[in-house]
Order: sequence, then C-alpha cells, then structure tokens
Amino acid sequence: MAAETELRFRPDYAVPPGATLLETIETLGISQAELARRTGRPVKTINEIVKGKVSITPETALQFERVLGIPAIFWINREGNYREALTRKADHATLETKLAYLEEFPVSHMIKRGWIRPFGDKVQQLVELLGYFGVASPEHLDRVLDNASEAMYRRSAGFRADPGAVAAWLRRGEIEAQSMQCSAFNEDRFEGALKVARALTLEPVRVFQPALQEICASCGVAVVFVPELPKLRIWGATRWPSPDKALIQLSLRYKTDDHLWFTFFHEAAHILLHPKKQVFIEFDNPKGEMEEEANRFASNSLIPSQELDRFGSETTYFSKVKIKRFALEIGVAPGIVVGRLQHDGYLPRSHCNGLKQRFRWADK
Repeated sequence: MAAETELRFRPDYAVPPGATLLETIETLGISQAELARRTGRPVKTINEIVKGKVSITPETALQFERVLGIPAIFWINREGNYREALTRKADHATLETKLAYLEEFPVSHMIKRGWIRPFGDKVQQLVELLGYFGVASPEHLDRVLDNASEAMYRRSAGFRADPGAVAAWLRRGEIEAQSMQCSAFNEDRFEGALKVARALTLEPVRVFQPALQEICASCGVAVVFVPELPKLRIWGATRWPSPDKALIQLSLRYKTDDHLWFTFFHEAAHILLHPKKQVFIEFDNPKGEMEEEANRFASNSLIPSQELDRFGSETTYFSKVKIKRFALEIGVAPGIVVGRLQHDGYLPRSHCNGLKQRFRWADK
C-alpha cells in the first residue's frame, strides 16, 4: 500500500537537483569553486547547476560520482525528475485553459459506465479523458470530434447525434476490441462463421454471446457489445481498426433478438461487401445503396426470401404456433420470424412480440 501511495503522489512543486548538490558539498565542506576545480567545470556552470538554470548532463553526473562518491544515476534521475516536474507544471497550466473540452463529451455517463475514472480536479479529469482517447493534447480531441461528425454525415446528412457521445461510444468499442485475440481476417472463413452464427440465434444469450465472439475472432472479426449512451440512437457500427482485423460493435438498443441479430448480419454485410476505409454507423432508417444492400443481406441470411414467401402464401393467420413451427423448420429463433413478418407487413407490430427474446445489460 505504501508503494502504491508513493507512485500516485506527485508534488505540485519542483526542487532542482542543484539544491541537493549544494547541500551535499556543504556537508562535505567543499565550496562551489573547489567542486569546479575538481570536476574541471567553470565555477559559473556549477553555480548555474545549483540554481537550476543548467541541467546536469550524464558526463557531469559521472564527474560528480567520482568527486562526491554519489552514483551518477542518482544525479541523472534527480535531473530527470526535476525536468519532468517542470514540464508537468507547465502542462497543468496549459490544461487549465482547455477545460471546455470536458463539455464536449458525456463525461458523467462515461464515469458511470466505468469507462473513465472520476476526479475532483478538472485538470486531472481532462487528463483522464485524453488517456481514454489515446491522444496527447486537447487539440487532438478536435480531430476525434471531427472524425465522429464526418462518419455521421457520411451515413446521413439528416442524422443528428452528439459527436462527443458518438466518439466516446466508438472508442469504447476500439478499446474492448484491442484486448481480443483475433486471427487475420479470412473472408471465406467469415462467410462460414455466419452460418454457425445463424444457428446460434436459437441459443440463450449466455451461450450465443461468447460463442459468437469466439467464432468471429477466429476469422479476424472482433464482435463487441457496448451499451448505448443517452440520446445516441445508434444500434451498431462497423470499421477496420487494421487491414487484418474488422470490428462489429453492437449497442443492443432495441433489446430484442430480432433487432440484435439483424444488426449483426447487417454489419457483417459491410465487412464482406463494402470498402474497408469507411466507418459504418447504423441508426434509425439509414439511407443509401450500401445500407440497402446490407439490409437485403441480413434479411436473406436470416430468413431466405423464398422461404418467407412460401410461409406467407400458405398462411392466412399467423399464430404463435405456426410461427414457432416455421422457425423450427428453417432453423432460426421465432422472434426473428416475428420481426421479419412485422417488417414486411404480414403481421401488425403489436402481435406475437412474446416470441421475441428480450435482453438487458448485466449492470441493469
């Protein structure tokens, strides 16, 4: 515990190593002039080291070791610690003028989710935010916000969401994906994995979630589940963190199995069919040719159109029993069939929702 406290403590003052040097030579009864003579340094240089105006170089530290009997590494470390303290002090002063950046991101919600730690000091909270996004200065956060805004605009000029919330949510997906071991992306294997994923729709969440993540990781696709932030209105996203690793991020916005699995297969379509350089963010009623193509892919992957047409033509009344029987025949969860029937107009939105599997986040 003592060591932990020592590592966390950072004094708000900086003591130059010259102060230690002066104390040392006074204890030994050596004047600055005598130290200068013994080290071969000008008296002015020794005096400026004492005042903290000149740094102790490794060469000087070695000379002090020989004259004073104190290891060179001690003086090198003292100098390094002093210069670091000065730099941190200057950095703190700069950050105090940049606290407005805290208003650009949903900091309180990020703290509540455990994504960042809380700090009473606003400068420290800003430092924590910089660490979350993996950037060095507040100015880099401008680019983070710009990237989020650009990604949203590419999806739809009419879509409105807080760029800071979008950036925070996307970043959380990246952080979780970084810790996942994935093979290099293999398109053929991923197409095969989607067949396995379809069968997983019949399993409870405790089974399908780890299984889905495992089979996708073996193909080079990280699948992460990240709770939606307030007013975000995003239900999924896809991008490529690296050329060999794709990322599917799911928010579980609608909390039912039909929406969850449709979103997963929709994002899978972006991976298989569309450019790697694009970031795909999914929200209500997305527009565009690629989004429509991804919708068709997801719909037909889960329930082939010919199977749905057959079921629709043979059925005049869609009872729960008939829906469950059809779902069993084609090998998907009944809730997915209900969602598709509702979407295609075969079934009112208010009917048979009891067949859908509902999810909630563990911390809720």
